[in-house]
Amino acid sequence: MAEADALTIRRAVPEDAPALSRLLQDLVSAGTRSARADAEFVLSQYVQNPDGICCFVAEDADGALLGLQSMKRTAEGNEYGTPGGWGFIGTHVSPSAARRGVGSGLFRATREAAQTAGVPAIEAYIGAGNAGGQAYYEAMGFRTWRKPEGAVCKRYDLAP
Repeated sequence: MAEADALTIRRAVPEDAPALSRLLQDLVSAGTRSARADAEFVLSQYVQNPDGICCFVAEDADGALLGLQSMKRTAEGNEYGTPGGWGFIGTHVSPSAARRGVGSGLFRATREAAQTAGVPAIEAYIGAGNAGGQAYYEAMGFRTWRKPEGAVCKRYDLAP
């Protein structure tokens, strides 16, 4: 567990699913997410994904969940075209928690998990119109390496 600016970064547990679902629904309401946001989706795609390497949450001093970041290992021939064996990352921060260090705190934990898992690189698949998401990953050290239709893919290379 790591703390940064009164935030606690910890591994997600199944009991977090309802709160994480509400966080994702807030993003849908804000117009920055269009994918499913129900608790079953949170469990299957983030917290208990069989291909998952990690799923971290950021919580404030009161225990409110402010963000989540998950990473799974990609299979060969996946739907996104990401090379097999890489980490595939997703980051979701509550609109009310922007600019509070949530994303950088989450990425420190995820990067460590990626190194432990031995993935050679991490890819973020970001909507072409999501300037905020692109700026976040760029600030974390990701660099654009391909642009499939409607998306910008940024990669973060890990030292061997």
